[in-house]
Amino acid sequence: MKFRLKHEGPWAEIEKTLDMPTGKWRYRRPVVKFNKCSQCGWCYLYCPTGSVSVERDPFYIDLVYCKGCGICASVCPVDAIMMVEEV
Repeated sequence: MKFRLKHEGPWAEIEKTLDMPTGKWRYRRPVVKFNKCSQCGWCYLYCPTGSVSVERDPFYIDLVYCKGCGICASVCPVDAIMMVEEV
C-alpha cells in the first residue's frame, strides 16, 4: 500500500495531521459554560481535530481549527458545552 501524504499511515504524527484552519464553512461552534465544567477531559479526548487544549485553566477550544462537529458537546457528561450557530 502506498501513502501519498506523510500523515497517512501508522507512523503519523497527530500534532501535524490536523493543522488545517477551518475557513468559513463551519456553521456551529462550541461555547463552554465554565461554571458547569467539571474538567473531566472527555472533550479533549474525543475531539477529532485536537482543538481542545488542556494547557489552560479552564479548558480552551481553539476556534481556528474547530470544525464544529459537536462531538465535544455530545460527550460532555455535565452538559457544559453547547453548540451555537455561527453568525
